[in-house]
Amino acid sequence: MKLYILNTGYLETDKNNVVACAAIGTYDKPHISNEWIKLPVMAFLIEAADGYILYDTGSNPEAMNGYWQHALQQIYPLYQKPEERLENQLKLCGVKPEDIKTVVLSHMHLDHAGNLQLFPHATVYVPKLEFMAAQAQVRLNPDPNTHGGYVKGDMDRPVKQYVMVEDDFELVPGIEVINLPGHTPALLGLVLHLPSGVVILPQDCIYSSEIYGPPARLSGLLYDSIAFLKSIEKVRALQKKYNAKVIFAHDEPFFKTLKTAPEFYE
Repeated sequence: MKLYILNTGYLETDKNNVVACAAIGTYDKPHISNEWIKLPVMAFLIEAADGYILYDTGSNPEAMNGYWQHALQQIYPLYQKPEERLENQLKLCGVKPEDIKTVVLSHMHLDHAGNLQLFPHATVYVPKLEFMAAQAQVRLNPDPNTHGGYVKGDMDRPVKQYVMVEDDFELVPGIEVINLPGHTPALLGLVLHLPSGVVILPQDCIYSSEIYGPPARLSGLLYDSIAFLKSIEKVRALQKKYNAKVIFAHDEPFFKTLKTAPEFYE
């Protein structure tokens, strides 16, 4: 089994949208001043025994050309070079979108579900509660600026099949799908048992090493703070159990230490 990390560009935002004020139970940082930071956006290609699996799809390349609602363009502007488009990152790995029959979405936010149009032939695994919440959010109010981190266009993509996930399970031998709610109503992480060791991909359950701690910090963007902290500790227990490497979702200094496509982990 091989893991390719795909660099699909980056967002920018105020750090207060990423890390909340103080660590839980401490007063070491009573506030975080305004700071404009970069958030790398990764997708992950897994070469398994039975074929390719894609975990998350990055941001739609037309995001800043009107595909994203105005509010999102202002709060989370996307910077993406042509070579960072998802299809071009896959090309670095010798893979075409049509080669991928299985897609797992951690959740439905703009920078994770933005390229489903490339996979109409795929079976797409999504967290059930999150899928339902996202669909309701974009359809109950016609004003796109009320849709939070969801983009209606991302919700309208036809795929071969959506599989609604409620429980932890083994996707294929060596790949566990785990539930990590809190950032959104539900969120799916992956635990990969590579020959060289275990890698945990928690996506927005853990934005950065600063949030991971210990002690854990809350994110600035949360659906359920109690579930969020429980999910972080679930990841921490798995890391300890397997002596695993945790790949933080949007941590620019950490991202610079990673091997990205066409290099891979195995």
